[in-house]
Amino acid sequence: MPTVGEIEQALFELAPRECAQDWDNVGFLVGRRDREVRKVLVALDITEDVIEEAVRWGADLIVSHHPVIFHGQKSVTDRDVTGGRVLRLIEGGLSAICMHTNLDCAEGGVNDVLARALGIEKPEGFTSLGVGRCGCLEEPRVLPEFVRFVSKTLDCNGVRYAGAGKPVYRVAVGGGACGEFQDAAIYAGCDTFVTADLSYHQFVDAKAKGINLIDAGHFPTEDLVCGPVMAFLKKRFPNLSVQKSASHKEAIQYYVEGE
Repeated sequence: MPTVGEIEQALFELAPRECAQDWDNVGFLVGRRDREVRKVLVALDITEDVIEEAVRWGADLIVSHHPVIFHGQKSVTDRDVTGGRVLRLIEGGLSAICMHTNLDCAEGGVNDVLARALGIEKPEGFTSLGVGRCGCLEEPRVLPEFVRFVSKTLDCNGVRYAGAGKPVYRVAVGGGACGEFQDAAIYAGCDTFVTADLSYHQFVDAKAKGINLIDAGHFPTEDLVCGPVMAFLKKRFPNLSVQKSASHKEAIQYYVEGE
């Protein structure tokens, strides 16, 4: 059976380490590198529920998108959320590998998967960092119809959007918090930008800037990548048992008057 280190090396072929942003923390973060792995749980985040699910299933390794250790840790105790999660991983005999901004940029990664899901033909990059994809739909669509399509396709709990009075045709996508690339999407000739975690003022300015904005949520715009990661691991290591977390779901709920 492959070791944690061998699985990390393979995942860096899928999403090269050098593609990660300087501030990021990717790769093998918790556990023993030489431990053999039989079961892998794949999830967008490593939460308490995901860890307990992995322990119950008898997993050896969790592969996630978001790093379980992000900022500098001066201690590992149960007095903070990150420390508590790391302790529970260790107590449960689990290792952790996290592929973050390198998987955002990688060919076949977060943004390619998102672009394909939303019907963008021949997606290409539009930022200097390699984050995001853009391209054209098969035919123009009216904004409310496209918003409904995005919501259903990504299984969103709710979608925030603002229109610029334009049909939807040339679309940019940025999985997760990619609002900083709004101007790059405009420069690339896009009429619509689908991303997450947009600010109030970005919505207020959308019409003046001439771009439709769709905030489909951080989890829905990135969780799609778990499927390709699972497929990669199963193909590369046929004897591995790999499954997606069933416990990890969208954390944000929406209240709508009248519902």
